[in-house]
Amino acid sequence: MARQLSPVGLEFIESAPLRLVFAREVSASPEAVYRALADEVTDWPRWFTAVTLCRPTDGGKGREVHLKGGTRFQESILVAEGPERYAYRIDESNAPGLRALVEEWRLTPAGPGTRVQWTFAVDGTAVFRGTLKLGRSGLGRAFRDAVTALDRRLAAAEA
Repeated sequence: MARQLSPVGLEFIESAPLRLVFAREVSASPEAVYRALADEVTDWPRWFTAVTLCRPTDGGKGREVHLKGGTRFQESILVAEGPERYAYRIDESNAPGLRALVEEWRLTPAGPGTRVQWTFAVDGTAVFRGTLKLGRSGLGRAFRDAVTALDRRLAAAEA
């Protein structure tokens, strides 16, 4: 059953009870990475294997996301500042114990490529936060695998 989450804003990225931050450099340009994140949302399942569905809602102001295992999200885009920053809030989810979640993608030039930083700012029950802390390495691996797959995809598109 889906539940409404707290309607937090961008400040939550810094104030969340639990913040997980992951970063990786890729060869693609910030513009190409940003386009894949913010404009080509329906392609997320092609490079982020945990995502089974991602589609824009509300005329592009939101997204519907489904993950492997059945977790679902309704999201609101909080900021879309290409090619540097893309952030969204989870408004509704069926994830038990989740109270608030904002994800932020920061893109900065790194030589000829891009440094991709993903911040996962979350609040939930103590059990939920503890589970996320224990699962940090798995979430980090999912991020690294996804960004690596995205970089390969973008390189193939340029070739």
